[in-house]
Amino acid sequence: MGYPDRPGWLRYIQRTPYSDGVLYGSPTAENVGKPTIIEITAYNRRTFETARHNLIINIMSAEDFPLPYQAEFFIKNMNVEEMLASEVLGDFLGAVKNVWQPERLNAINITSALDRGGRVPLPINDMKEGVYVMVGADVPFSSCLREVENPQNQLRCSQEMEPVITCDKKFRTQFYIDWCKISLVDKTKQVSTYQEVIRGEGILPDGGEYKPPSDSLKSRDYYTDFLITLAVPSAVALVLFLILAYIMCCRREGVEKRNMQTPDIQLVHHSAIQKSTKELRDMSKNREIAWPLSTLPVFHPVTGELIRPLHADSYESTNMPLMQTQQNLPHQTQIPQQQTTGDFRLTTFQRFEVNGIPEERKLTEAMNL
Repeated sequence: MGYPDRPGWLRYIQRTPYSDGVLYGSPTAENVGKPTIIEITAYNRRTFETARHNLIINIMSAEDFPLPYQAEFFIKNMNVEEMLASEVLGDFLGAVKNVWQPERLNAINITSALDRGGRVPLPINDMKEGVYVMVGADVPFSSCLREVENPQNQLRCSQEMEPVITCDKKFRTQFYIDWCKISLVDKTKQVSTYQEVIRGEGILPDGGEYKPPSDSLKSRDYYTDFLITLAVPSAVALVLFLILAYIMCCRREGVEKRNMQTPDIQLVHHSAIQKSTKELRDMSKNREIAWPLSTLPVFHPVTGELIRPLHADSYESTNMPLMQTQQNLPHQTQIPQQQTTGDFRLTTFQRFEVNGIPEERKLTEAMNL
């Protein structure tokens, strides 16, 4: 109550909106004697009816009930909310009591494996996140719990193999414990390492409370700073622009000075090349292109009959011809020639125009008649 979040030692978990919410955690020595009020607000999802409840937690010191021997177990087949159930936690403490046999045994801390850097399990085969449970007792550890510290079991743990623990069967029926992650703490042998802080170099003295400046501060005019910030870069840019304009515009040599420094023979040669290039471009615009030879009629080599091209319809009108031929053949003549043996040979002539120039050309010699 009065804070934006829960205390640092208190956690809350709720798997689904329709499952029970669980508040759990272990306070530290700094919270002893300070009552903690948890303000709980809930509303009905259907009617939006709101309810509020205050939960008061009184934290007392555990020095009156010292538990110097502490053991932390990692249970693989449990989630934290399942372990917090009173009957499940009671069964686990009963199994530990049978192995340890202390006079007083209490659960000190319960933490989810995800809060220790564990990974979220895959949603297959009903896998669990795992939970760490720390218990404390007033008697030293039993021989069964000490078996984890044997060199043989430590070697098996380093090879990712399960150690051999004689009392594991007392937990196996309900709890699957990872014995390689068990931690045994004996606070009777721990030496206090607390050292009083001595202020010296590197530690600033307490300066008291922060005092903000008063409202009577004089206003400052930033107009001059603004002008200086804009005027100086603008002046530098203007000077650079003027220098560049003088170099590009006022110091040009010009075409006449270039021609005066160029030899005459080189100018004549350059002019002749330009003139020839211009004439070739003008001629290329007015040239006439004849039909290609592949589009001309073909005569049968034996009978001399006219044969049309094979794929006359496939030609596009956009193709430019290389040669032109006359469709009307008024100058075609057939001159039979008599041989000495009485046979005749038929020779066919036809006039063509190649690029507008008439030409007589012998096309075919027929077979012997």
